[in-house]
Amino acid sequence: METMEHRSHVDTCFDCAAACEHCATACLKEEQVQMMADCIRLCRECADFCTMCGRLTARDSQFMRQFMVLCADVCQACADECGKHDHEHCKACAEACRKCADECRHMGASA
Repeated sequence: METMEHRSHVDTCFDCAAACEHCATACLKEEQVQMMADCIRLCRECADFCTMCGRLTARDSQFMRQFMVLCADVCQACADECGKHDHEHCKACAEACRKCADECRHMGASA
């Protein structure tokens, strides 16, 4: 791994993935689970994207910068959806997703 910035990005990606997995699991336990369908779907997708982005960054992949841009879009979509809900797990997920989206945009642009 090249720099401390890369290490920070990997940690941010994996932290976001964990927040997304937690949110999706908690949403499945909500009384009105059908209302949470989009949130669950986006959280699962975001967790997958963040995990892959962290892995690509950790191995200093030649494709990591392009993937960071895409990951930022997915994180932003997930943050927007989670932001619609008052559940604490959704609020925490939205915050983690916004942080990851910002970092992915920054890292992806520094190519």
